[in-house]
Amino acid sequence: MRVTYDEIIAFWYSDEMEKHWFSSTPEIDLQIRERFHELWNRASKGELDEWKSTPGGCLALVILLDQLPLNMYRGEARSFCTEQQAIEITRHAIDQKFDQQLPKERLSFLYMPLMHSEHLADQDLSVQLFQAAGLQANTDFARHHREIVARFGRFPHRNAILGRENTPEESAYLASEEAFHG
Repeated sequence: MRVTYDEIIAFWYSDEMEKHWFSSTPEIDLQIRERFHELWNRASKGELDEWKSTPGGCLALVILLDQLPLNMYRGEARSFCTEQQAIEITRHAIDQKFDQQLPKERLSFLYMPLMHSEHLADQDLSVQLFQAAGLQANTDFARHHREIVARFGRFPHRNAILGRENTPEESAYLASEEAFHG
């Protein structure tokens, strides 16, 4: 089955999916896994790298490698395994000025891998890009994510999934009301 990057974008930005961007259900996660697992697997191996030659192709790859694994593999370490590829594609898109060719309302998902990164330089760029694009709600979330990475050097809420030990400070944070749980 050949899927185009336009189909990924149409699916992700559909009215039905938009309702579930940040509040998915097990049914939606299963639907995404059944529909996109094989395509994600191909993208993870670089088999869809030709998509990187266009703004829409970069956006679709970022959605496929950053967002969809969070649904397909919720609660599993592999939900993060293509995050770095998505970051590299985001940076490529910015270098090519593809972000300047996309509609403003689609920039948030192009920049999102930077917000998901556990590297402070990516977090800094995330805040800068969201702010420059005038995406205030995203800027607020980006600042929050940046503060967590600046404080802990990583996202403590991922520790259990990734088999990492919590530091005492991370354990206290995760038990607090201020904790971010993804």
